[in-house]
Amino acid sequence: MCWPPERHACGGEPTALQRFAGRLRAGLRDAAAGLPEPRRGLLPALVVGDVSGLDEGLRADFRQAGMSHLTAVSGGNVAVVTASALVVSAWARRGLRWRAAGSAAALLGFVVLARPSASVLRAAVMGLIGLAALAAGRPRAVLPALAASVTVLVLAQPALAVSAGFALSVLATGGMIVFAAGWHAAIARRLPDRLAEVLAVAAAAQLACTPLLAWIGGGLSLIAIPANVLAVVAVPAATVLGVGVLVVAAVSPPLARLLAHVADLPCWWLVTVARRCAAHLPAATVGWPAGVLGATAAALAVVAAVAVLRRRWGRRVAAAAVVGLLLARCAVVERFASWPPAGWRLVACDVGQGDALVLSAGPGSAVLVDAGPDPALLARCLDELGVRRLPMIVLSHLHADHVDGLPGVLGRLPVGEVLVGPLREPAGQWRSVRRWVDRAGVPLRTIGAGAGGRAGAVCWTVLAPRIVLHGTDSDPNNDSLVLSVRVGAASILLTGDMEATAQRLSFGDPQARAGLRADVLKVPHHGSANQDSAFLAATGARFALISVGAGNDYGHPAASTLRTLRRAGMSVARTDRDGALAVVAPGTPPGTGQPDQRCPEPGANPSARLAAERDPVSVVRRRSGNGS
Repeated sequence: MCWPPERHACGGEPTALQRFAGRLRAGLRDAAAGLPEPRRGLLPALVVGDVSGLDEGLRADFRQAGMSHLTAVSGGNVAVVTASALVVSAWARRGLRWRAAGSAAALLGFVVLARPSASVLRAAVMGLIGLAALAAGRPRAVLPALAASVTVLVLAQPALAVSAGFALSVLATGGMIVFAAGWHAAIARRLPDRLAEVLAVAAAAQLACTPLLAWIGGGLSLIAIPANVLAVVAVPAATVLGVGVLVVAAVSPPLARLLAHVADLPCWWLVTVARRCAAHLPAATVGWPAGVLGATAAALAVVAAVAVLRRRWGRRVAAAAVVGLLLARCAVVERFASWPPAGWRLVACDVGQGDALVLSAGPGSAVLVDAGPDPALLARCLDELGVRRLPMIVLSHLHADHVDGLPGVLGRLPVGEVLVGPLREPAGQWRSVRRWVDRAGVPLRTIGAGAGGRAGAVCWTVLAPRIVLHGTDSDPNNDSLVLSVRVGAASILLTGDMEATAQRLSFGDPQARAGLRADVLKVPHHGSANQDSAFLAATGARFALISVGAGNDYGHPAASTLRTLRRAGMSVARTDRDGALAVVAPGTPPGTGQPDQRCPEPGANPSARLAAERDPVSVVRRRSGNGS
């Protein structure tokens, strides 16, 4: 016998206090909305752990730099709020008991605002016990306070005993209590006292958490300690100012918006630190085995490191090793593995299973065609290329592997406009693109066949779609924008993910196929088997670039497509095996200081004009470093 499902309320209606806290959090979000991206989403995350508006690219940068704990409310926030309350009470010349009571009230109010996550609960209970010790005249009972707070919380909520976040919070606090004071005294003999304190606290917390971080996987960050040392100067200011914005917003929203711009300065510093560390030290996360084996190995490594650093010879050996590694990285590796190569005109970024193509439009300027699936990978690629502005972004179609990386550039770099094709499918991706573009304040324009223009050194013309196709195997793929592009001596055909149906319908007659001629072909749809061999051959390309993810589930690139390309005389390069790919051409491209020139007609092949030059266009594979 079956009974119909019954609806049960989960937790009931929020209390009046919770509703009031919700309004305060909304006031903080509204006040921060006037800040530039991505800092408008960072301020609520820093203050109350509200990550609803946090930029995905920034989130990835914080994670890679070992700073992701800053976007989740933890003991640091609680400590700042409690310390501020104690300072205010001291200014009011109150006794120890009054100071403890006022700070406890501020602490409990902050817990309600930030919502009681595992780390907040641990820090709050520990803070209350510490304040009780202060009121009783025993302010130094810190380690017993930690032990008591953990015991109370685990008894009250047994699920915390298996919470990784709770364990990391306890370990970080324990490391700071046990190790930081001694390390601070030792480091202060060589460095200024304040810097020694910050360095000791960051190192103690990081090393204490290392075994558990290894257990849960994801690798170990080598840049986390210096990144957090650089960030620590801004965290208290951002927290205190953010709480001020939250309180003032309940009374005067205009004044709160003004105060939010003051809080924007420490947020700017945190964003800068995270981005610089993530962009310029991309190999700072070391792969490490997960599980019991990884945790045991990490614990042994931590014990060995502490033991070695306690001795003078150990510190000298460690310093020499660090200096040697830095010299090797900066002076040797960069010299023999320079990227990008001189004279690059196009780079197919290595973004996994997706497309992100960067066309050089001039010094520090580029046109981006598609954004790949990962904001962090796209941002890293642009940083490596020295791209500081994007006069134009073209989205060939709206599939996730071509648009989900947009948050990695919108709000991070100046963008002139975003161009899209006529089809608005998939609808979910279209809504996301509009939201990201609107939030960044960038114009959005629809283009189709016949559209074209110039962006710095880049001349471009849209060849397809001539008509919007419906009812095919994949309408978004078949309605991809197809661009004929010219950058200096390099002519390039960018084909999105168009499949055989669109290839035959759009370029079936000889006159249309004449416009496909190019030196370099970006192979459609990551080299899938759904290709028209006559279309591929009609391009007359010398090089075929395939942007594809290693070990993908789609079987891309297909063996049949690779055979077709090679039979047509093309040299094939692919990102899954070769890494990022660069198209290199000689000479100075137009638009970089020369008088303006007319853009050539689509399909005009520069081979005849440059016949006297040796290898006018070549492809450099990053992973192997050799030209084709």
